[in-house]
Amino acid sequence: MTMTLPTVEEIEIELAKVEDPEIKRPITELGMLRSVEIDDAGNVVVGIDLTTAGCPLRSVITEDVRKVVSALAGVTSVEVAMGVMTEEQKTKLRETLRGGQPEKENPFIQPGNLTRVYAISSGKGGVGKSSMTVNLAISMAQQGLKVGIVDADIYGFSIPQMMGVTTPPQVVDGMIIPPVAHDVKTISIGMFMQENTPVVWRGPMLHRALEQFFADVYWGDLDVLLIDLPPGTGDIAISVSQLIPNSEIVVVTTPQIAAAEVAERAGMMTKQTDQRVVGVIENMSYLTLPDGTEMNLFGSGGGLTVAAQLSTILGYKVPLLAQVPLEQSLREGGDSGKPWAGQEGESPAQKAIRFAAEQLSHRARGLAGRPLGVSPL
Repeated sequence: MTMTLPTVEEIEIELAKVEDPEIKRPITELGMLRSVEIDDAGNVVVGIDLTTAGCPLRSVITEDVRKVVSALAGVTSVEVAMGVMTEEQKTKLRETLRGGQPEKENPFIQPGNLTRVYAISSGKGGVGKSSMTVNLAISMAQQGLKVGIVDADIYGFSIPQMMGVTTPPQVVDGMIIPPVAHDVKTISIGMFMQENTPVVWRGPMLHRALEQFFADVYWGDLDVLLIDLPPGTGDIAISVSQLIPNSEIVVVTTPQIAAAEVAERAGMMTKQTDQRVVGVIENMSYLTLPDGTEMNLFGSGGGLTVAAQLSTILGYKVPLLAQVPLEQSLREGGDSGKPWAGQEGESPAQKAIRFAAEQLSHRARGLAGRPLGVSPL
């Protein structure tokens, strides 16, 4: 007796029952189904393209695919071959998620926009990148600048607490009004999540969140926008370079050589994204003891090493903007929502952060691509 096998079309109909766990739409509709093959013995191979190789829910998709295909008569085995979407596929997916609606305008890439955009980056976590972001922002605001922060560390958001944001964003006709704390406009995915709820998203969802942070939020006429990037060189760092190509990078590291070597990678990424590294901040440089001596808890020279190495690799001068010492008040300020650089005083850490902020605030902005408002007679 000859066994009747399902057709490729019948298998695809069943696969339409499998939904992406995050987007809650069929994988066939999202362009994730790459291929379906079945041999004469009933062995089925299903090709699935994920948005990122490290998808945390790939096992869920794999199990769901096996379940629906195995239920078909004549199927003897199911293999799921995982791949990764191309940039073209990701673009089509974003268009699908938008429902064909045009993108809202990103003000930071419009001709004539003069906002300085600094992405605060680090090679690894735990170096105080978010702490430097909020303290730099408040220092700039105290210098009279109009400043905003985008918390792009979607998985490890901490900016709302460190800035002391207590009010949720307001929405007016689809436009998000960002809360203001310490005269700094701030937006974070943490403002839209229930307390301590983890974010489990992949590439297109992350990209779309950043698009909304830039285009759907009413920023007004900012002088400076700081973007708190997650550690490393993943999807979000790439998305920022695509969404705001003129953004510039500030690398945060510690004196520790191991941390410095990792930080160099974050800076070197700019060779591929056509961004510019404008400086290095060395955090946790030393601890001042009661007798006035300085203890180098994490070694020394990491910031200078990163600045020198990046200068050589990138072919232009990358300065060391500041060496910020360890101070208990710096940590306490972040925990209490009252960043240390914004408080009264002239401690070594406060002075170092304010000096770095002043250097970034007064950098000349290039005029490439900006209309000058003149025309020939």
